[in-house]
Amino acid sequence: MATGLIREFRDFIVKGNAFDLAVGVIIGAAFGGVVKSLVDNVMMPPLGFLLGGVDFANKTIQLAPALTAGDTHPLWRYTVSKDLPATVISYGLFVNALVSLLIQGFAIFVVIKAINKARTRFQREEADAPPVAPPEDIKLLGEIRDLLKNRS
Repeated sequence: MATGLIREFRDFIVKGNAFDLAVGVIIGAAFGGVVKSLVDNVMMPPLGFLLGGVDFANKTIQLAPALTAGDTHPLWRYTVSKDLPATVISYGLFVNALVSLLIQGFAIFVVIKAINKARTRFQREEADAPPVAPPEDIKLLGEIRDLLKNRS
């Protein structure tokens, strides 16, 4: 039983699909890092400058201030027993993630479009290519077949 399971796992790993998936995940992670750097370090600073020096990563809406032990909670009116951080909505990080998604989506679109264009070009070249002549031994076998057919 165990050897069958090991053999099945080995066959799964050795298949090209598993390797293709692994390569895709690794390249995808690297591509994600490049796109994140492009968004954070190249695109967002000029966008923030054009919008008057706005840094989107630091844009938040504070819902409640930070509380220290002993303060009264403003909404629930109880005394806080430990320090609580401020409650904030970090919409700037969401804007950065949204811009990153749009850039990644566009980059993937461009790559897929280029791959499809190359694929159709190669398929067209293969269709336009003259048929390959059969090897000499196949020609000889065909001639022998024809001679035997005519002899009977």
